[in-house]
Amino acid sequence: MSFPFERFLNIRRAHSASLRSDGERLAFLTDITGTDQLWVLDGPTQWPRQLTFYDDRLMFAEYHPTEPIIAFGKDQGGNEEQRIFAVSDRGGLAERLSPTDAKHLWGGFSPEGDLAAWAHNGRNGRDFDLYIFDMETRRERCIHEGSGYNYVAGWNEDGSAVIAGRSNSNLDNDLWLQDLQSGDRRHVTPHDDEALFTSPVAHPDGDRIFLISNRGREFRDLAVWDRRDDEIEFVDEEDWDREALALSDDGRWLASTTNENGYGTLQLRNLETGTARQVESFEDSLVSNLAFQTGGEQLSLTVSSPDDTTDAWTLKPEDGTTRRWTRSSTAGIPRRTLVRPELIHYESFDGLEIPAFYYVHPNAQPPFPVIISIHGGPESQYRPSLRPALQYFIQKGFAVLAPNVRGSTGYGRTYTALDDRQKRPDSVADIEAAYRWLIDEGRAHRERIGLIGGSYGGFMVLSAMTRYPELWAAGVDIVGIANFVTFLENTSDYRRHLREAEYGSLDNDRELLESLSPIHDVDAISAPLMVIHGANDPRVPVSEARQVVDAVESNDVPVESLIYEDEGHGLTKRTNRLDAYPKIGAFFEHHLLKNPTSH
Repeated sequence: MSFPFERFLNIRRAHSASLRSDGERLAFLTDITGTDQLWVLDGPTQWPRQLTFYDDRLMFAEYHPTEPIIAFGKDQGGNEEQRIFAVSDRGGLAERLSPTDAKHLWGGFSPEGDLAAWAHNGRNGRDFDLYIFDMETRRERCIHEGSGYNYVAGWNEDGSAVIAGRSNSNLDNDLWLQDLQSGDRRHVTPHDDEALFTSPVAHPDGDRIFLISNRGREFRDLAVWDRRDDEIEFVDEEDWDREALALSDDGRWLASTTNENGYGTLQLRNLETGTARQVESFEDSLVSNLAFQTGGEQLSLTVSSPDDTTDAWTLKPEDGTTRRWTRSSTAGIPRRTLVRPELIHYESFDGLEIPAFYYVHPNAQPPFPVIISIHGGPESQYRPSLRPALQYFIQKGFAVLAPNVRGSTGYGRTYTALDDRQKRPDSVADIEAAYRWLIDEGRAHRERIGLIGGSYGGFMVLSAMTRYPELWAAGVDIVGIANFVTFLENTSDYRRHLREAEYGSLDNDRELLESLSPIHDVDAISAPLMVIHGANDPRVPVSEARQVVDAVESNDVPVESLIYEDEGHGLTKRTNRLDAYPKIGAFFEHHLLKNPTSH
């Protein structure tokens, strides 16, 4: 049985779960109506109720620690200009909390719920300042004004201080403990070399903050800062990155996730006994969005896997009991037909082993037409969650290869740095090596290999098509970078510093940026190209798409362009996905299935 693309695009998901303080009601986001909206559920066997009804997506949801109200964030048309709202879990109209028209970064409720925290760039559109919002008076107060990308990472144990953060780059940040009354800031994370300090959670004893860091080491490990000696000590060391922490408010249970070969495993640590155990229920899955209920009796989490929907679960740390609260629809597609990937490694030009996930239908006959799917970032990683579009291609007889080329996160800081600045072409060469592996292993038809990628992955598609034009039958660039100079000139002001830290600066590295930009070699592209972009993209401006389309068209190479006026950095609305992805499917089927090229 073959299902149309539209069926796969109607596979649902549920995520960002948050428990009410009594543990009897769960709030979560789901895209049942076409965009992520807020729903609540009174138990795994109950029917959920929808609380918000916007055309635009919601970006987070969090229960108040004591009251039956839920905070959430919403942007408009994909522009990422998030505002903060609250709504009763009994229903009714939502109230906007944030008074300023600016991009907001949610910082959470204080332990007692009398305050909320956030950062926004309302002062100048570039720098983020820190604010406290009084839930009783409904007034906002600035507690820190500073340059750069500042945010609230958490609260201390009694709500008298916030854990304030500042991103220096995507791979380097700092944390401070800032007193709300005096404004004094105590630097928690002094360091000389590049390092990350993430997911801080304050212990109720008032002395310790648990966090994740890679200061002075290859991987991100569990650590604890003790205010008594003002030192960070590592608790353990693994050969994989810790990703997230959650601490019960009684200080007993510490939950953490670890990124193991792209999968996300869950561990529970009893801080009273010092024992730790891995939760076996979620093996070969991805666990994320950890949050303890007030009182610490249950942990809410999001679980996804390659062959099952993304859904909201809870876990009782006392006895390890798990409950699946949502079971998102697969749109009538039998779950047993969804394909899990094979984790493979292939050798690149310099002998480096590149990890990748390879999907192929068990009934498909080699040699296969193959789509190489390239993740964005570059400080990111392909993770094997359920990808409806890829599952459609697999059903149609394509194989899919999703590589984590050098520069990806998840494999240590050395691997992540291998594509920095002038070394960026080496990661493009990893895509060429993927082509060679597919052919050498008999896993692909040499004239039927295409590329798809979004954001930085779109840049990789364009770069591979200009540097190795003879290899590809077709390419799809989604919100991709074509010209690093114009990208940095036109990206949102608040992002420029962070992206220059990765790519190079306009003032000092313009020549390098020009040399790395595929727009200058676009006349080498010979395979058909499809370019997709959102008109409101605050990260990669839509001008990147327009200039590459114009350049390819002038060379008489087939190019299709889809620009969505109500989208930003990617396609978040189902109506737009239902328009774009069947066209992507038809594009690949035409160029990879029916009409192999004659390079």
